[in-house]
Order: sequence, then C-alpha cells, then structure tokens
Amino acid sequence: MPVGDWPTVLSYLLARFPHDAVRLEEKVTAGEVVDDRGEPITPKTAYAPHRFVFLYRDPPVETRVPFEIEIIHHDDDLLVVDKPHFLATTPRGAYIVESALVRLRRQFDLPELSPAHRLDRGTAGVLVFTIRPELRRAYQTMFADRTVTKTYEAIAGFDPALPLPHVRSSRIHKDRNVLQAQEIPGEPNAETRIELLETLGDQARYRLLPSTGKMHQLRVHLSALGIPIVGDNFYPDLYEVASDDYSNPLRLLAKSIEFDDPISGVRRRFESRRELDASVVTIPSTAERRG
Repeated sequence: MPVGDWPTVLSYLLARFPHDAVRLEEKVTAGEVVDDRGEPITPKTAYAPHRFVFLYRDPPVETRVPFEIEIIHHDDDLLVVDKPHFLATTPRGAYIVESALVRLRRQFDLPELSPAHRLDRGTAGVLVFTIRPELRRAYQTMFADRTVTKTYEAIAGFDPALPLPHVRSSRIHKDRNVLQAQEIPGEPNAETRIELLETLGDQARYRLLPSTGKMHQLRVHLSALGIPIVGDNFYPDLYEVASDDYSNPLRLLAKSIEFDDPISGVRRRFESRRELDASVVTIPSTAERRG
C-alpha cells in the first residue's frame, strides 16, 4: 500500500475503488481480504503503508452477447462448434464470461477444454476445441503447421475489372500495439486464393482459401484489392463500433475445416451451417435442418 493518511485499510480500499464500496465492505466483513501474513482485514484494521493487502475483486458484469453457439460435433476428444459473430474465442479484454471457451466450459462441465485454433470475435464459423489436455499439442501443432484445409466465405465489394479467381500474395506485418495489420514490401508471408461464388450488385460472395494464417489476412487482402469485406470496421479505415451494436456484422465466415486426425489418422471435415447474407447473417432453425 502507498504512503497516505487513511485511518483503516478499509478506508484506503474505499478511496481506491469507490465504485465497489458495497462489495468491499461485504468482503472485509466476511474476512475475504487478508494481509501479507494471511490474517483477515477487519473494518477496524489500522492502515500501514508499504504492506501488502490481498483482495480478489469481483469480475465486471458482462452483457450477454445475444447469439448462441451451435454444436457441430462432440466426442471424447473434440468439441467442434459453429461460433456466432461478436463472440470472442477466448477471454480477452472486456470479454471473459462472454467468450466461446468460458461458455462451453460451463455448458459441458469441461474445465480442461482448450481451443485448437482461434477465430476473431467478428468472424463466425467452425471452431475446434480439444477436450483432454494430453491432446492439445497434437491438434494445435496441426493448425500451426498448416496441415489443415480451411475454407472461408465472405461478402465484399465487387470489382468487375478484377480477374477471378485471383491469388493474393504479400507480406503482412502487424505491430504489437497497433490494431491494424498492413501489407509491407518484402518476401510474401501470406497467400489467399479468392474465388467468385456469385455477384450481388456492387457486392459479391467469395470463397477464400488461405494457405497461410497471418492475423487479419483475409481482411487485409480483400481490402488491398479494393473489395473490403462488408461490416469490416478495421479495413480499409478503422472506426469505432459500440460493443452492444450488433447491426452490422463482419461478413466473414469460417465455412469448413478439413484435416487428417493426428490421433486416429481418419480424414475429418466439419462445416458451418451458417449462411452469410449481404444484409444479415442467419442460421437455419433446428426444424429447417431436419426438414
């Protein structure tokens, strides 16, 4: 604790965390706040500078992301899901509970669940988790070694002058503290094959086949070609979107994943049931899928 003029430890904590006043008083009264000797702090414990106090604050209450995770496959080794837009893969920043990992751990009581790879919060589609810790390395290495065939779909601008299919190969660089990645001169480290599926006026639906996995690769490549993905608030221009604004999702979908299983050797393929639309993203209802 810093040097200061507080009569009690509690008064210091209340000054330090004024918005948590009610819970701080409850935690101190319950003996949940302790000093560096493990002794509980009471409401009357005198303040002493240069001493440690151990306080576990409650995590912030998160607004639920109003979209559900669809289950594609579940066995003893893997849990494969159809992640919605706006849901982070793993806890990060303001999203802890509202992440696919934490939701699934709670839903299936799988505390050792771990992602074999990741999707951006804005990207929907196929996401693979390992269930047992001893399997993590095998599946994560498979993704790291790029032995997985990934297919994406996107709705983006349409340029009739751009010959398609087209392979975009470039060097992508991202600084640690910069939100946007960028193409820079140098030996290519990112490659994407872009195929036209259908035209939609001044937009089009594309199949994207990345052979590498640089951060924001697909978004950077399409933006660099002058056909940015619809709903992309990073490329070509960065602009802020409120965390609870779900009106304009990134029209990017991890449509399928295919690989030789590193444990069984069996060829496995998982495909998203989601469909991108120029204005909305939809997923068929259970009744529609059965029909």
